[in-house]
Amino acid sequence: MEEITLSINGIRISRPAGTTILEAAEQNGIKIPKLCYHPDLKPFGACRLCLVEDEISGRVMASCVTPIAPKMEILTDSPRVISHRKNIVRLMMAEHPESCVVCSKGNRCQLREIAARMGLGETGLYPIPNYKSIEQANPFIVRDLSKCILCGKCIRADHELVAAGAIDYNLRGFKSRPATLYDLPLEGSNCTFCGTCVSICPTGALSPKTTGHVGTPEKEVISTCGFCGVGCSIFMGVDDDRVVEINPSGQSGSVNGATLCVRGHFAHDFLNSRERLTQPMVRGESGLTAASWNDALDRVAGRLLAIKKDYGPQSIGFFGSSKCTNEENYLFQKMARVLFGTNNLDNGGAMAGRPALQIIDEDMGGRRHINPLANLEKAEVIVVLGADPCYSAPVLSYYLKRAAKRGVPLIGVDLRKTDLFPFSTLWLTVSPDRDYQLINCLAALLWKKFAHDSSFIEQFTEGFGPYSDALSSFNPERLCLASGSNMKSLSHAADLLKGKKISFVVGNGITQQNHCRHSMEAILNLSLMTGSLGCESGGLHVIAKENNQVGAWDMGTVPDALPGRIPLGDVTGRREWERAWDVKISPDPGLNVFRMIEEAEKGNLKALYIMGENPLRSLPQHDRVKEALKRLDLLVVQDILHTETARIADVALPGAAFSEKGGSFTNMEGRIACFSPAVPPPGDGKPDWEILDLLALKMGYPKAYGSIDRIRSEMARLIPTYAGLKENSGDPWTWIRETETNRPFRFSPLPATDAGEMDDDYPLTAILGSQRFHLGSGTRTGHSKRINDFGLKGEVALSSKDGARLQVKSGDRVHVQSREGTLTREARIDKSLGEGRIFVPTAFHKNDALNLLGLATSGHGAPQGFKTCRVRLEKSGGSK
Repeated sequence: MEEITLSINGIRISRPAGTTILEAAEQNGIKIPKLCYHPDLKPFGACRLCLVEDEISGRVMASCVTPIAPKMEILTDSPRVISHRKNIVRLMMAEHPESCVVCSKGNRCQLREIAARMGLGETGLYPIPNYKSIEQANPFIVRDLSKCILCGKCIRADHELVAAGAIDYNLRGFKSRPATLYDLPLEGSNCTFCGTCVSICPTGALSPKTTGHVGTPEKEVISTCGFCGVGCSIFMGVDDDRVVEINPSGQSGSVNGATLCVRGHFAHDFLNSRERLTQPMVRGESGLTAASWNDALDRVAGRLLAIKKDYGPQSIGFFGSSKCTNEENYLFQKMARVLFGTNNLDNGGAMAGRPALQIIDEDMGGRRHINPLANLEKAEVIVVLGADPCYSAPVLSYYLKRAAKRGVPLIGVDLRKTDLFPFSTLWLTVSPDRDYQLINCLAALLWKKFAHDSSFIEQFTEGFGPYSDALSSFNPERLCLASGSNMKSLSHAADLLKGKKISFVVGNGITQQNHCRHSMEAILNLSLMTGSLGCESGGLHVIAKENNQVGAWDMGTVPDALPGRIPLGDVTGRREWERAWDVKISPDPGLNVFRMIEEAEKGNLKALYIMGENPLRSLPQHDRVKEALKRLDLLVVQDILHTETARIADVALPGAAFSEKGGSFTNMEGRIACFSPAVPPPGDGKPDWEILDLLALKMGYPKAYGSIDRIRSEMARLIPTYAGLKENSGDPWTWIRETETNRPFRFSPLPATDAGEMDDDYPLTAILGSQRFHLGSGTRTGHSKRINDFGLKGEVALSSKDGARLQVKSGDRVHVQSREGTLTREARIDKSLGEGRIFVPTAFHKNDALNLLGLATSGHGAPQGFKTCRVRLEKSGGSK
C-alpha cells in the first residue's frame, strides 16, 4: 500500500494511504481532543473538536474524517484551532445542565475532562436550556437526554457494532435527539439492553440504573465475564470492596471490543446478593450451622477418607464446574485421581453439549485449532445450525449480523425462526433431530454439482470413497422429505455454498439433541468435503454455553480423559501423567454426573463433592435428583450462593466468585483469559483453589501449592496446549497452542435414514432454550436484582394455529405434560413458530422446564437429548 508522508506539529510521519489525520496523529503519540470518535466506529465528524489546521492551505478541518495527503503541514493546537475548540465546548456547556456534582458519569465525563483541560470553568454565554424528561422505567438504563451532545456514538454503536437498530436520530435542529421507532420507551423497542450505548456515551446522557452507587468507582480492574463461553473482556468498577459496575474493557484485540450483552453488563448483581455463602456450614441435629474452616475441612476430610476405606474409590464422585477457573478444575480432578484413585469426575459441561465437542475431537484426530470469532466477518458463507446466539451468546451474534450486513451469505437452519432470521439470506426449517438428514442432503446436492475440494480431500483426508459412494446413492428428495425441509430451499442453499469455504456456527440445537453424533459427523463431513477447515474464511465454531466449559474439559474434569484431553485408554499419555503425579491411574472411565445420580439412587455412590454447580436446578427431574443426593452418606457443596443443592448439603463451603479470585478461563475460540481478584470474598469465603489446597493437606497430600501461580506453572509444564501460560508476561489473555498430527481427517460413514417416531399421546414438540436475560439454569441470573425487576415470566410460546385449535390466547395459563413431568405457566402466541411446536424458556421458575426431560442415559452413558421432547398442552385456567 502506498505510503504518504506529511508533517504533524513539525514531526515527519509516513502512514498508508487512507489513514485519517487523527489516526496518524494518535499512532505517533499526538493527542487530539474528540468526543464523537471511537476506534471501533466509522468516523462521523459530529463534534468538530478534533479540528486541525493545514499550514499550507490554511484549511481548518475535522481530523477524524479527513484522510492524510502528501505534503500536509498539520497543526493540532494552532491559535485558530484552540479558539474554535473553546467556542465549541462553550456552546456545548451552555446547553448542558449544571449537574456535574450528582451526575452518574462523575469524573469520567469526557466533556468535563476536555473543558477542564482547556481551562473552561464558565461559558460566558447565556444558558440554553434544553430540558428533556428522564427515562428510567426499565431496570437497566437511565436516559437523561438533556445531557446529550449529539455525538451519535450510541446510534452508531447500535447500528455498526450490535446491529440492533433500536435507536436513530429523531427530529431536527434544537429538538434533535436519539430515539426509538415511534419514540417508544426502550422497553417497548427492539433494544436488547446490551448497555453498549451506556459504556460508549461520553457524557451522563446514558447511565446504568443502580441503587447502591452513583459516580466514579474507586478503581477499575480488568477481568473476564463469568457467563457464556464468549469470554468477554470487562472492567469491573469497585467501590468499598464491592463490584458496583461492569463495562467492556475496550481493549484492542479483545473478543468483544466495545460491546457486551445484558447479562455481562447488568446481571452481575448476584455478586452482592444477600444469598451469598459467607461462612462454612456443617449439618447437625438442628440443620446447617456455622462452623470454623478447620472444623468443616476436618469433617470433609475425615468422612471422605473413611468412605474410601470402607467402600473403595468408586463409591466417591466429584462434580466440578464449567464456571470455575482452569486452575481450580485442574486441582479438583487431581485431588480425585491422586488422593482417591477415582475417575468419577464430571462438570456442568455435561449438560451443555460436551459430548458433541468430544465427537469433534475424535474425528479430528486430537487436533486443536484456534477459532477466532473475528474470522466470521471474513467468511465466504456462514451456516448457523441449531443456534440462537442472539440469546445464548449475544456477542457472537454481533459478528454474524455484521458479516451479513457486509454481504456475507448467512444460511440459518433451525426448528424456529430466531432473531437472526431478518439477517439471513436463506432460512431452512428442519424437523426435530433431523438436522443430519438435511446436511447430508446438502452434501449430496453439492456432490452432484462437483462442488467438492479435490485437492484438500486428497491431501488431508481418508475415507472419502465410501462417503462419496453413499452420497451418490442417496435420493435427495427422500432426504429432504425426511428432514422436514423443501427441495427448492435446499437447492438454493447448495447454490449459495457451491465453490465456497463454509463457516459453520453450531449451537445447542445440535449439541444437545438426540442425534447429536449423526449431526456433528454430518457437519464435519461437509466441512472436509468443501475444504472448509484450517482457513480463515471457513471453519467450525461450536458455541460453548458456559464461560469455562472448554477449560474444564481441557483440565480433565471429565470421566474419560486426563488433562490435555488425553483419553484414559491412551496408554502412553496416561503413563506420562502417572509419572508426573507419582500415582497409578485406572484406564477405565468413571461415572459421569447422570450415572452418579443413578448409582446414588442404588446406594452404590456414598459421597459426592460438588464444586460450583447446582444439580438440583441444572439437571432434569429435580425431585429425583434431590432424593438421590439425600441417600448419600456425605454431600459436600462448595459454592458462592445458598443454592437449592447447598441447602441439603452435609457440609457447605463458601467459595469465591470470579471477581474475588485469580485464575483463567478458556473461551470457545481457544483464548485463555487470565485475571486477578478485584475484591475480596464476602465474610469468610475463600477462593476455590485455596479450599481444595487446604483440604488436600488435611487428607495427606505432602505439600500445598500455596498460590495460583504454582498451579498455573504445573499446568503449563504438563499440558502442551497450555504451555503459553508459562510465557505470558502479564497480558490479559494468551491462546492455546495449536496441535497437529500426521493422522488424516476421517470421513464418517453415513447413517441410515430414520423416519423418526411419532407419539399420538404427546402430539407437540417442546423446544427448550434460553432467553437473553438468563443463562443456563438461572442460578446466578436468578439472583440478579435488575434481571428479576425486568419482570420476565418465561411464557410458553405456541403457534397461532395451535393456539386457535387449543383455544389458548396470550396470558392464559397452560399445563404442559411430557412422559417425564409437567409444568404450568402462562402462554404466549408466537407467529414465528411452526404448527406443532412450542417453545419453553429454561431458567425460569426454578428451571422447571427440565422436568419435562428424563434423566435416563444411552447405552454409552451419554444423555439422550436435552433440547426437545414430545408433550401435550392444555388450557389450565383463565387469563391472569
